[in-house]
Amino acid sequence: MSKREVKNIIVVGASAGGINAVSKLVAGFDENFDAAIFVVIHISRNSLTEVILNQIQKQTILKCVIPRDGTKISNKVIYLAPADHHMMIEKKKILIRKGAYDNYWRPSIDVLFRSAAVAYNSAVTGIVLTGLLDDGTSGMSAIKRSGGRCIVQDPQEADFPDMPNNVLHSLEVDYVVPINEMGYILSDLFSRNHTELGTVPTDVKIEAEITMRMSSNVADLQKIGPLTPFTCPSCGGLLAKVQDDQVPRYRCYTGHTFTEKTLEAEKIKGIEESLWVAIRMMEERKNLLEAMGNHHSWNKTERVEQMKIHINRLKEMLMDLNENLDKRDKDL
Repeated sequence: MSKREVKNIIVVGASAGGINAVSKLVAGFDENFDAAIFVVIHISRNSLTEVILNQIQKQTILKCVIPRDGTKISNKVIYLAPADHHMMIEKKKILIRKGAYDNYWRPSIDVLFRSAAVAYNSAVTGIVLTGLLDDGTSGMSAIKRSGGRCIVQDPQEADFPDMPNNVLHSLEVDYVVPINEMGYILSDLFSRNHTELGTVPTDVKIEAEITMRMSSNVADLQKIGPLTPFTCPSCGGLLAKVQDDQVPRYRCYTGHTFTEKTLEAEKIKGIEESLWVAIRMMEERKNLLEAMGNHHSWNKTERVEQMKIHINRLKEMLMDLNENLDKRDKDL
């Protein structure tokens, strides 16, 4: 088979603990591995992707590269998304774009998974490894709905089990296994006859196109779900609720996306910040009253006491808010 005749696509997503997990995964891929592999690890915008690439390369016989925009897809190559850029797949080539943050990440696991589902549907196998929160779940849903396969790291093995657990709780996956079993499973799958062509849902196509174009409009938003009274925490744009996804999500006019959990956390963060601002302003007002001279003493003591009461009430609200957050996190 020619190097460029790619018939199997593997997309891998990992976050916290992801570098070691991905290194362990690719160590199980031999030189006859019949697929092109795409990896997104959630890293900060200032991360040195080359250092991560070198660490992964030491663990595998396959070639590891950081692709450029327009790189042609080759078989038996591992492509690692560069820092602060989305990596997306079109038929036979890779797109590297800035684009809007997806659930506060760029590169984004969900963006890669969604684009792969659109371009290669049933030929795609998604793998979600260790990580916090619910990143990767929406992208895995897109792969599954488009006819692809889903593999999840056994949460008991993962350093951070949130991401694997969220996938398991949201959709039916094909395999839940330790990392060292994934190479054997994939080799067995690729040795069988090619699966039938899948049908990509319209909403998955629209979302992938929005990210690739790096632009959106109200008409596009309304195709994937109704507009809501909520605004985007990043840019203040209108938010539409994605209607057909198994993962409750919101997308804004400019392309930012948020899972329901992330959006709730941002709204709570905004409330907390507002309470701190109110406390600061009242503390300043109280201090000013206390610093006033005797010629301003009319009802000064009473007004200072009233300010103290308001400040204490705000502090109680802040403590209640944090207690409720801690309880919610334990219940999730």
